[in-house]
Amino acid sequence: MHTLSLAVLFIFLQRPDAPPQAPVLVVTGTAQVFAMPDQATVRLGIVRQSTNAQAAQDQANTIAQEILSTIGKLGVPPNQIQTAKLVLSPVYAPRNVDSRDVPRIAAYNATNTVSVRIENLSLVGAVIDAGLKAGANQLEGVQFGLRNELPSREEALKQAVLEARSKAQVMADALRVNLVEVLEATEGGISIVPLTEATVGQRLAVSADTPISPGQIQVHANVTIRYRISSK
Repeated sequence: MHTLSLAVLFIFLQRPDAPPQAPVLVVTGTAQVFAMPDQATVRLGIVRQSTNAQAAQDQANTIAQEILSTIGKLGVPPNQIQTAKLVLSPVYAPRNVDSRDVPRIAAYNATNTVSVRIENLSLVGAVIDAGLKAGANQLEGVQFGLRNELPSREEALKQAVLEARSKAQVMADALRVNLVEVLEATEGGISIVPLTEATVGQRLAVSADTPISPGQIQVHANVTIRYRISSK
């Protein structure tokens, strides 16, 4: 019974009346377009240390409030300035490797990070300088982006499709076949690479007029297209 089933299955798979698979040509297309950024995000950090947890937090909060006020005076709307991170962590006193004593808290670090979204890119340098002068001692970086990414995404996708079509035609000509129709088109993904200025981190010696160059945003797209082909 088992042998008969295998034989029937083999005959079914080898049916002479099964329609032949249509010949296909598969190509991929990639594209990269550039767009001028129209917004930037600046992240300024405040780190303060004290032997008392509340004192460390109060110091960081006071400076953060001063930063918010100072940046607001530059014309940045309040809804584009926000607290991005609040962290209070213990600092343990050093001890010997072989020591079995319970770790002792020597101080507390309070961290407050302010995120500023800027639509007037000419203000980016001024915001950084104002934040540092107000007491920020960390600059986590500047990231440029697009408020509306759709046009750039669509253009990158269009260019990827055109490249795929061009490659398919070149291959079809070389193979002496015709491109009959598109059987399937698959988007392989669209990615936007934001431009990020080098992080200053702990380097506090920033000039009075910090130079900022936004550059361009890169938008990548790729597609895969299957064509049915026929002999010429």
